[in-house]
Amino acid sequence: MDRKEMKRQYKETPRPAGVYRIRNTRTGKASVGASVNVQAMLNRQRAQLRTGAHPNRALQQDWNADGADAFTFEVLDTLTPRDEPGFDLDAELRLLEELWLEKLALPEAARY
Repeated sequence: MDRKEMKRQYKETPRPAGVYRIRNTRTGKASVGASVNVQAMLNRQRAQLRTGAHPNRALQQDWNADGADAFTFEVLDTLTPRDEPGFDLDAELRLLEELWLEKLALPEAARY
């Protein structure tokens, strides 16, 4: 397979949308979020934390204090986009994120 064909296949491959969690294993605090490309979002979050540029200051401060080994990055759930009229991926992701927040029952003090 030539490079052009591989690139085309990569672009056409759907990315998994879903809900993720970043958790500090030392404090129990966590951040839950949703993204249309969950793996790319986790990579972005890691990169921002490593470079000290994460927009969530509390999360960044804990990362700086506790180190990378204190954190886990996990995909909690994925969502397969449907090819049906009226399907709203963003709305479905928001709903899935809310369901996970309820399921995890994180008190406000344990959230980033």
